[in-house]
Amino acid sequence: MFAVVALGWALSCFAQGSAPASGQPPAPQSTANAISGSIRGTVVDKSGAIIVGAQVQLTAKDQSAKDQSAKDQSAQDQSSKDAVLNHQALSGDDGQFSFVNIPPGPFHLTVTSAGFSPQTISGVLHSGEACVVPQIVLAIATDITQVQVGLTRAEVAEVAEAQLKVEEKQRVLGAIPNFYVSYIPDAAPLTPKQKFQLAVKTMVDPFTFVVVAGSAGVQQAQDHFVGYGQGTEGYAKRFGANYADTASGTFIGGAILPWLLKQDPRYFYKGTGSFQYRFLYAIANAVICKGDNRHWQPNYSNVLGNLAAGGISNIYYPAQDRNGATLTLENAAFGIAGTAASNVLQEFLIKKLTPHTVRPAPNQP
Repeated sequence: MFAVVALGWALSCFAQGSAPASGQPPAPQSTANAISGSIRGTVVDKSGAIIVGAQVQLTAKDQSAKDQSAKDQSAQDQSSKDAVLNHQALSGDDGQFSFVNIPPGPFHLTVTSAGFSPQTISGVLHSGEACVVPQIVLAIATDITQVQVGLTRAEVAEVAEAQLKVEEKQRVLGAIPNFYVSYIPDAAPLTPKQKFQLAVKTMVDPFTFVVVAGSAGVQQAQDHFVGYGQGTEGYAKRFGANYADTASGTFIGGAILPWLLKQDPRYFYKGTGSFQYRFLYAIANAVICKGDNRHWQPNYSNVLGNLAAGGISNIYYPAQDRNGATLTLENAAFGIAGTAASNVLQEFLIKKLTPHTVRPAPNQP
């Protein structure tokens, strides 16, 4: 009997302690016991293509600060005002960003990227939630200079590095390097280090050696540059000359002169407009380029780079094939014409054959 009475008393106490009074809402959960969550999302443009290196700023209030005891009300009010969190992240190769260990509560995301208008969204993060925000779509800026305000040189370099990582994955048919093409509208200018990094990556790429070896084989079969002779020694000399031509053109026209003249050595894919407009744009880009200031200018780097490479070739080609100024001008002309032809292929064909270019982001859950 005592056990039954005791059990009934215990159940009565539990019911009174757990049930709220009639008509009264349940007491809110203390934010001191709240669990931090995460926020992630994807940044794209209006076409659905991912945007790499977009700067995402998270602003949120740390609600847990309101539960901290204070000696007086004014001290507590000041603590609440100061409890504002500011975090920054850059969208990665897949256009995605994430923030972790974020306290629950309202938050704001401000997204900026070179050449696009800033975008701001708001939301509420619940306790322990892994929040996935809808795709953040950036529109092309009508006044690009407004987008650049506030970006430091280091921040621009970070954006360029993120974009460069995408370019270094570009290979035609998954094999042929396609590093010197940007499919990102108004991509951030490369730093001097990044220009040399791109040149080195090109010259040590296995496919570069395959092309040089094949060219040397054709020259030997046609007995071109007869002064090199035949056999293993002749082939080695032709291979060395071809590799030297490629290296001098790549480093002088793609790194050294772009560094000194502050020019961008990449081709910027257009992809829009009439066939005639895009064709002329591709041809013109053999003799014009973007400067590091994002303005179009004569492509001194490519023209002078081809002339320099042609002049240097007089040092190691056989004596009977050294025509001085003639050989230099011929090599320079072939180099510029080759650049123009390559640009046309880039504009109309190569992007379709190149995996790992900027692609539309997958739908978010």
